[in-house]
Amino acid sequence: MAGGFLDLIQKAAPDGQYPGDQYGGAAGADGSGAPTGTAQNFMFATGIECSNPTIQGGRVRRDLLAECGHYDHWQQDLALVQDLGLKYLRYHLPLHRTFVGPGRYDWEFADAAMNEIRRLGLTPILDLMHFGVPDWLGNFQNPELPLHFKAYAEAVARRYPWVRFYTPINEIYVTARNSAKDGLWNEELKTDQGFVTAMKHLCAASILACQGIARVRSDAIIVQSESAEYLHDASPTPRPDLALMNRLRLLSLDLLYGVCPDAEVMLYLLDNGLTREEYQWFMAGEPAGHQIMGSDYYGKNEHIVHPDGSRTQAEDVLGWREITRTYHERYRKPIFHTETNHFDPDVAPTWLWKQWVNVLTARKDDMPVLGFTWYSLTDQIDWDIQLAEQRGTVNRCGLYDLNRQPRPVAGAYRDLLSRYGQIPAVPHGEMFEMTKEPARLRVET
Repeated sequence: MAGGFLDLIQKAAPDGQYPGDQYGGAAGADGSGAPTGTAQNFMFATGIECSNPTIQGGRVRRDLLAECGHYDHWQQDLALVQDLGLKYLRYHLPLHRTFVGPGRYDWEFADAAMNEIRRLGLTPILDLMHFGVPDWLGNFQNPELPLHFKAYAEAVARRYPWVRFYTPINEIYVTARNSAKDGLWNEELKTDQGFVTAMKHLCAASILACQGIARVRSDAIIVQSESAEYLHDASPTPRPDLALMNRLRLLSLDLLYGVCPDAEVMLYLLDNGLTREEYQWFMAGEPAGHQIMGSDYYGKNEHIVHPDGSRTQAEDVLGWREITRTYHERYRKPIFHTETNHFDPDVAPTWLWKQWVNVLTARKDDMPVLGFTWYSLTDQIDWDIQLAEQRGTVNRCGLYDLNRQPRPVAGAYRDLLSRYGQIPAVPHGEMFEMTKEPARLRVET
C-alpha cells in the first residue's frame, strides 16, 4: 500500500495549494475584515439621533439634530461614519424643516447632507418621520396625516432616486404611546381613544408612504424600526392591564403586516375608535416594498412590575434575542437590530458585545438577522426622561461625545467590524443577494 489517502494528497500538493481552491473551494474565509457594502454583506450601521417631537402644548420643539450639534457638524459626523468603516447609516431628513406645507418642500439642508452621504459612499436608510410632524400638520390625531405623508415620501424618493432603503416612520408604537397614552409629547393625551387614533393614523401613513416610495423604487427595502419590549408581571395575581400592554406592543406591526390581533386587542380597538372598515383596510395585505422588521432594544425596554406597581429596569431577563424571536415567529420577516446603546460609557463596550452575541446566537437559531446598529453616532440629550423636559442632560451613549471625540465603544465597534465585517447577510448565505427586482408579495403554499 502506498500509505493513507492524506499522505497521497499531501504528496500531490506539498504546498497545500490544491487545484481549484483559488475559485473559493476551501479558501477558509472567516468573514473578518472591514464591511464591503455589497449586496451579500451583513449590514452594520449607526444612526444620527434625530428625534423631533413637540412638548409644552406644542410650544417647544425638541430637535435633537440641533441639540446634539448635527446641523453645525454634519460634514464631520458623516466623515466619522466613514472613518469607522461603516457602510450603512440610519439618517433623518428633518421632516419639520423639509415638509413646509402641502406640496411645498425646503430641500436646502437635505440636499447638502444627501450629496455628502453619496460622495462618501454611504448607504442611507432614510428615516422619514421620527417622533414628530411639522407644525402645520398639528399632531397624530390629524386624519389628514396619512395622505400628506404619502406625498412627502414620494417627493423624497423622486428627489433622491438613488436611495433604496427607507424607514418611513420610526417606532410607531412608541410614537403613539408617548404622544397619546402617556402624554409626554405632541398631542400630550392620556387616553385609550387618543392612542388608538394615533396608532391607526401612523400605521396608515406608513403603508401609504411605502406605496409612494414604491412608485419611484419598486425594489425599495423598507426597514420598519419598532421597539422590542416586554413587561414582567411580578404579582402573584396576574394583572389584566399588564397582559393587555404586552399585547398592544405588537399592534403597530399587526396593522402594518396585516396580522389579525387577538380577541382582547380587537375589542380594545373597536371600543376606542377603530371602525370595522378601517380594520378591514389594514388586513388587506402587506405594504409595498421588500419588508425587513427592525427590532430596537435597550435595557429599559424590559421592566419588572412589582406587586405595588413600581418598576425595575430588567435588562436581559429575556434580552433582544428572546423578545425578537417572538416577533419573528409572529411576522416571519427578515430582521435588523436597528437600535441599541448604553448610557454608561464604561459599560457600553460590554453592552455592544452582548448585543452582538445576541445577534450571533439568533442567527445560529435560524433567525434571519441581516443587520446591526449602534444608535447613535453621538451622545444624546434628555433621553433619560424621554425628552419630556428641557434639562440639557447629556446621555453618554454615543460612539462619540458631543465634541466628536471617540468614546470607548467606538473602539469596540471598530474591533467588532474588523472581526465580523464581511460575514454574509444570512448564515451560509454566500449565494444570497438583495436583488434589484421589484418587491412581490410571497404567498405560502
